[in-house]
Amino acid sequence: MAMIFSLRYSLILYFAMFFCFMDDVLVQSSSTSFGFKNFGNNSKFLDSEIGFYGEAKVDENGSFVELTESHSFSSGRVMYRKPIKLMGRNGSRKASFGTYFTFSLSSEDGDGILFVMLPKGYSSGGYNGKLFGLSNELIEKKNRAFFAVEFDTKFDAEFGDLSNNHVGIDVGSLVSVKVTNGSDLKLKLSSGKKLQCWIDYEASSKRIEVRMSKEGEERSVSPLLSCPVDLSEMFKGEEVFFGLSSSNANSSQVCRLYSWSFKLRPVPYWMHSYPLDPKPIAKDAEAVVMIRQKSDCKLKVLTALILGTVCGALGAYIVMFVWSVFVSKKPVAPEEYMIKPVMYDYDKVHVLAVDKSDDGMNSK
Repeated sequence: MAMIFSLRYSLILYFAMFFCFMDDVLVQSSSTSFGFKNFGNNSKFLDSEIGFYGEAKVDENGSFVELTESHSFSSGRVMYRKPIKLMGRNGSRKASFGTYFTFSLSSEDGDGILFVMLPKGYSSGGYNGKLFGLSNELIEKKNRAFFAVEFDTKFDAEFGDLSNNHVGIDVGSLVSVKVTNGSDLKLKLSSGKKLQCWIDYEASSKRIEVRMSKEGEERSVSPLLSCPVDLSEMFKGEEVFFGLSSSNANSSQVCRLYSWSFKLRPVPYWMHSYPLDPKPIAKDAEAVVMIRQKSDCKLKVLTALILGTVCGALGAYIVMFVWSVFVSKKPVAPEEYMIKPVMYDYDKVHVLAVDKSDDGMNSK
């Protein structure tokens, strides 16, 4: 019986550890990652993963996405179709993310381009030919309903802009909570040249970092802009869409997007923080797609091995239980008393021999 109880408790412990591990595996499997070095090679994947809104469209050669056209009050947006969560159901697990994209803005003073994270209800509703293409309904709400990083090429005094060449972090409003001039890195956003940008959010330290450079240059160690923001608390368990949006207001500014990659990194229970990668997230975005496919394959194999191990352990438990009950059960018999040995002292014994024939003769 002791063996049965031992097996039972061992199996319970095994299953508890298994379900905890599977929880982490399922969270990892739900992670989001994609990458486009250009937008012409993976058209099937592009259509299923990326939504195009407003005047956003892929160039005929697939070399870029044009978000705005060369007429006034043009706007466009690209959004990842699948919503993400930055916080688990019980609030214990949070997620970090990193995104990388290259873009260009023509020399006119348009609104520029915006990386934006929107609650599910605002993912595709409402457009505006100004204010980066966001809807008036969203802008007018003062309930921290969205998060964005703006690359602004128009001076708007009402939003506290520094200049017509600035980068800002926006939390629920286009009045930036942190802003810096693009000239700090000797960059002109509306030069018409390709620029590259890295945006990283670290969930454990609750910090957003923005880096920029000209295309082909290495990613800098020091961020252009850094700010404490708790996105997990801001959106809580709500699903969030993310994408890139642009408008040109009353100018003819053209905004083009040449590459884009994104990776969500769920933070496991045992890991306190995810360090921000000092290297570019995706120098070759096509490799990101291949890595994602390989990761999915490895996850399936790992899940199959775990399930096989569990089934094997359960089968072994059943076999040992049946064996212990039916096969190794011995019949119960009364216990026999053992006879204790007795020690005897041996003395010399004198034997008297009697001759019977002599006795018969003497009797006559």
